[in-house]
Amino acid sequence: MVRDLKQLVKAYDVRGVVPDQWDESLAYAFGAAFVEVVGGSAVVVGHDMRPSSPSLSRAFAEGAASRGADVVEIGLCSTDQLYYASGSLDLPGAMFTASHNPAQYNGIKLCRAGAAPVGQDTGLSDIRELVESWLDEDGKVHVPAAEVAAVGALSAKETLGGYADHLRKLVDLSAIRPLKVAVDAGNGMGGHTVPTVFDGLPLEVVPMYFELDGTFPNHEANPLDPANLVDLQAKVREVGADIGLAFDGDADRCFVIDENGDPVSPSAITALVAEREIARARANGEQNPTIIHNLITSWTVPEVVRDLGGVPVRTRVGHSFIKQEMANTDAVFGGEHSAHYYFRDFWRADTGMLAALHVLAALGGQDGPLSALTAKYERYAASGEINSTVADQAAATEKVRAAYAGLEGVTTDELDGLTVAGPDWWFNLRASNTEPLLRLNAEAKDPAKMAELRDGVLAIVRG
Repeated sequence: MVRDLKQLVKAYDVRGVVPDQWDESLAYAFGAAFVEVVGGSAVVVGHDMRPSSPSLSRAFAEGAASRGADVVEIGLCSTDQLYYASGSLDLPGAMFTASHNPAQYNGIKLCRAGAAPVGQDTGLSDIRELVESWLDEDGKVHVPAAEVAAVGALSAKETLGGYADHLRKLVDLSAIRPLKVAVDAGNGMGGHTVPTVFDGLPLEVVPMYFELDGTFPNHEANPLDPANLVDLQAKVREVGADIGLAFDGDADRCFVIDENGDPVSPSAITALVAEREIARARANGEQNPTIIHNLITSWTVPEVVRDLGGVPVRTRVGHSFIKQEMANTDAVFGGEHSAHYYFRDFWRADTGMLAALHVLAALGGQDGPLSALTAKYERYAASGEINSTVADQAAATEKVRAAYAGLEGVTTDELDGLTVAGPDWWFNLRASNTEPLLRLNAEAKDPAKMAELRDGVLAIVRG
């Protein structure tokens, strides 16, 4: 291990290879530093199914306790179940997971009480600097003793039932028609949460890879990669399912497959859930509910929100920006192109499970297939995210800007990378924070225009 933790501490979380980049001694230090920076008399800690997760989370708990904080250990859980625990118990929290990364990785997602995010600008850099101060030149950890009245106590608490009850109170599924639902948990935490959340609903669940296995023997638990949806798509067609649901490793994201085996874009899901949440807010007396969307979601999302009398607010990519803007505007819901969905009634935290329940309620509340239900939210042709390796990200971006500058009817902005928009098309070019990559997303009213736009930008970037 090295003294500089910048490779381990990312913009929103801690993530790296175990034991090459970090181990239990560093987890202990992170626990102690978390309490010193965030404060509080108690914290809640949970973990996913990775082989290294139990020992890392216990070391973190002992580090937190060394600073006088009582630790509530909730054991195996999804990330949104940890957020539920943080929100319902009003405690800072730590979730041990590397989400969709391969088995040798692990990480920590941190939050303040009420599931408020901890990122680089909200405490994570302070935690990193404190832990770095406890490392010697060889990277060995020396956490100083703390002057506390007493070491905190560790206790266990079951939260899965409360998590499921809370979600079920937010979406009425009592009157839906029976549905056949294929669910690919990817050997991740969806295999832990789905049986309890779906229990008693009029759903015939066809489970796939529900066995908790952090070595991911079937496929990576990353539904953003189309290769990891192939098994679910085939199963939906094979069994005649009404819908397919795919969860990532820590089950905070959910991807949707229609009855034909075709993926439904996260932008379409964002628009569908936004419509439902706007209706619910209006029923409770809110006149102009706000919906947050990042700048890579389809133009469909703000169009639908405006059509329904809501207020769309466009943000940068990333959960810390979404959650901050939700707090600023009291937004009822927020969605990202990566299938992260945020709900005001879930402490503004992201939960793929709640989004899935909304889709099931919408599908089961009418007689048509999912493809027909979501067709009205698929108004544009999209490229998806395309990565290009470039030596100089800024220079390549500037070439693209120059190519489109001054064209009639074209606008640009730099909210997050470079966004260029015409009358019926747009594209965004963003630099990766951790790799020499430029990420392109393009959208246009018709597929031919989208392909022309996509290929034109890529030719400049890669030329």
